[in-house]
This record gives sequence, C-alpha cells and structure tokens, in this order.
Amino acid sequence: MVTTLLTNSKMKRLDGNVTLITGGGKGIGFGLARAFAREGSNLVITGRTLSRLEAAKEKLEAEFGVSVLPIVADGADENAIAEVVKQTIERFGKLNTLVNNAQVSKSGVPLIEHSKEDFDLAIYSGLYAAFFYMKACFPDLKESKGSVINFASGAGLFGKLGQSSYAAAKEGIRGMSRVAAAEWGPDGVRVNVVCPLAMTESLQAWKENYPDLFEKTIQGIPLGRFADPTEDIGRVCVFLASDDASYVTGETITLQGGSGLRP
Repeated sequence: MVTTLLTNSKMKRLDGNVTLITGGGKGIGFGLARAFAREGSNLVITGRTLSRLEAAKEKLEAEFGVSVLPIVADGADENAIAEVVKQTIERFGKLNTLVNNAQVSKSGVPLIEHSKEDFDLAIYSGLYAAFFYMKACFPDLKESKGSVINFASGAGLFGKLGQSSYAAAKEGIRGMSRVAAAEWGPDGVRVNVVCPLAMTESLQAWKENYPDLFEKTIQGIPLGRFADPTEDIGRVCVFLASDDASYVTGETITLQGGSGLRP
C-alpha cells in the first residue's frame, strides 16, 4: 500500500498547482483540463456559458479529485479578466500556469469577404484576450516562477485558406509570446506556444457530415489521425508546465501529426 501511494504521488507532476485555462469547458480546453487535473493541478476554467463550465467542473472534480473554479468571462473584456485573476488568488492563493486556449473566428470566410467586425472578432477573442490575461497574471506567475502556454495554429504557420483573421490573431499571439519569453525570462516565467491539430466535438460532426472530405484530410497527416485533446495535446502542455521543461521558453511546438513538416 505504501509503495502504491508513493508511486501515485510521483506520477502527479503538478500536484497542488493551480492552472487557469481559457475555454476550458469544451473541446480542446476541456481535454487540457483533464490532462492537468490528472496530474494533480487545481483548475480555473473560463468561458461564456456557465452551465457548460459547471458541468465540466462536476466531471473533473468527480474523476480526479481536484478543485475547479468555473468563471464566466469574455476574453475581450480587460476588467473581466482582472476579476478572473482576483478570484483565482482569493480561492487558491497562487497561480502556476496560464493556458490561453479560447478563440472565436469566422473560419472559412475568404479574406476579401471579411468585414472589419469579422476581423475584430478574431483579434479581440484571441490576441487581445491573450494579451490581457498575460498582463493580469504576470505578477502571480512571477511569484510562482510559473509559465504561460499560448495556443496558435497551423492556419498562420502554413497559410490555410479561409483563415485570414484567425491566422492573423494566432501569428500575433506567437510574436507576442516570443517577446514575453525574452522579457520575462529573467523573472523565471516561461512562455511557449502550441499549434494543435485535434479532434473536437465540432470536428467529429464535420467527419460525420463529410466523410469523404475527412478521409482526404486524414491522408495528408502522416500519423493518420487527429490528435486527442487530452492524451496528445494535454500531455505536451503538462510537460511545458512542469519542471521537466524548466529550460524551455520562447518555443513553438507544432502538434500536427506530421502534416506541418518544417525545418
């Protein structure tokens, strides 16, 4: 029994940590939340729908025994984000990792058909949200010698059709992340970027509606599948948040199954 308990304890690399995940109630964000909770981290999850966040809280606490704080917040609202960080510290007393995952955009709309409102949607929900969260969280991340994990996309890296505003927001996040890594390194705060290609609820629906197109897409992925949000994306993010990655900062990690091969 003692040996088992010690083994389980060693397996939890983030035991007692606090991780803030934007968009943590569904999709990739919920997969990330599961990966971090499995490693012992308490969670703050944000999103726009309270019922979805509360349902995620119930599942995560029941499965992993961690504490989860759900907060409704609009990433484009700097005051709302400041309140998220305030509630995080009031509840847990610290913050170890910030994961900027949430993003909204008019995907599939050609650049020439984009309106300013369409472009603003991507920039405010993605680039500005990451900027606001990073600024608000920095003092507490400096205190914990923590890290930031920002989500970008192959849409920006490889110029995917119909993704102009989304790609612009994501490449802006990458540039900002590199600067933050340089500026915050002396304070012990690491900043890295992940570009995922993951299976989500919406992608599953697309697969069911367009099976031929899905199979054609799969043929362009050397590993032959989309990533699992928890096992493939979440575990890499856990690594980046852990002491195992204590010398990793300013990096962009593409999790594309080989579909985005580059030097």
